[in-house]
Amino acid sequence: MSCIWPIALVVASNIVYQICAKSVPREMDALASLTVTYLVGAACSAVMFFVMNPGAGLFREYAKMNAAPVLLGVSVVGLEVGFLYAYKAGWPVSAASLVQSAFLSVALIFVGALLYREAITLNKVLGVVICLVGLYFINR
Repeated sequence: MSCIWPIALVVASNIVYQICAKSVPREMDALASLTVTYLVGAACSAVMFFVMNPGAGLFREYAKMNAAPVLLGVSVVGLEVGFLYAYKAGWPVSAASLVQSAFLSVALIFVGALLYREAITLNKVLGVVICLVGLYFINR
């Protein structure tokens, strides 16, 4: 069960995320909407940090920081802006996430091999082929 709950949380959160991203008013500037999103996200993160780590201090944790949280923040903005503008451009909610996930899966196979020495196996190559075939059918 301990391996399942994080993925279940990601899936459930992603469903809500996609519905909300698609529901941002077309007339509202995407970046303005993200200021609200990140304020709420920061508040939720702080509350969860203190609930899950009684007696801990944020500044003590910040002292351990490297560049990754900063770069993660920048990449999250890219993800958010990309999806918001994709939906504003008319991408269907059933296709936008699926298309980006297929491309991402292919790219991460190479990232895993180059940065983390993960093996590129026959199963992974077959998975890439299946992703590409799936993209062909989705975009027909």
